[in-house]
Amino acid sequence: MKKLFIAFCIAFNLNAQEVPKVVAGTIQRLPDFKSEYVTSRNIDIWLPKDYSTAKKYSVLYMHDGQMLFDATTTWNKQAWEVDDVMTQLFQSGAIQDCIVVGVWNGGATRHADYFPQKPFEQLTQKQKDSLYQVNRPNGNSVFQQYEVHSDNYLKFLVREVKPYIDSHFSVYTDAAHTFVAGSSMGGLISMYAICEYPKVFGGAACLSTHWPGVFSVENNPIPAQFIRYLKKHLPQANSHKIYFDFGTATLDALYEPFQKQADAVMIAKGWDSAHWITRKFEGEDHSEQAWHKRLAIPLTFLLGN
Repeated sequence: MKKLFIAFCIAFNLNAQEVPKVVAGTIQRLPDFKSEYVTSRNIDIWLPKDYSTAKKYSVLYMHDGQMLFDATTTWNKQAWEVDDVMTQLFQSGAIQDCIVVGVWNGGATRHADYFPQKPFEQLTQKQKDSLYQVNRPNGNSVFQQYEVHSDNYLKFLVREVKPYIDSHFSVYTDAAHTFVAGSSMGGLISMYAICEYPKVFGGAACLSTHWPGVFSVENNPIPAQFIRYLKKHLPQANSHKIYFDFGTATLDALYEPFQKQADAVMIAKGWDSAHWITRKFEGEDHSEQAWHKRLAIPLTFLLGN
């Protein structure tokens, strides 16, 4: 368990020059993409086989971009293998044409980038100060001395990355064809993105959403604050597509009670099963391998023909 905790927030120290190898399609890298809002980082853009400017593509923005395509380049030798799953779904006609924009996390800034800011700001000063002092099991700070700035991270996506993609690739630019996805803290920021920018993102996939925000659930005010935020800021019922899921092993074992609270909000707001689903995966843990195994489900839900 200690190794899992350390891995969960580790600053991914990867070779920035190593472009992932994919089973189908191609990767175009934007190295060290500069931003006015967050630290610079790589962006890996996956284009499906036979990508053509003669037609338009939907766009899926995914967090933790260095973990998406090639297990030989990742710190834990696991990856979502997004290119493989997408290609199989294309071949079966299950999903619409789509490119994937893998936005790398900022390493040390990851927690501060992905922690939903408006719920955090509703905590008391004492609670916020206490969170900033929380350590990982290895003794390092969870937030690595960075203050929560996920509003800036979303501005980076919406004001800098998306305009670049829209102007350099043959893609639809409307919300109906623009999606966001991630796992764990990436699940949280995907939920936050669709609430903050409902006119930009038409759907969100939130896998193994890390509702505790940190690693303890006892006397933890964070999940309740996230639920309050959802009650106030969810997009209008059935105007978008929202996917949640969780496993039952390792860190995912913490999530079910909080996911049930989020589900209750969705039901109370009138969301139907055509626009929102939550799935439980018995025995599945908190890992890229687990997310790879079920990735076809959220992709088909968001992008299905």
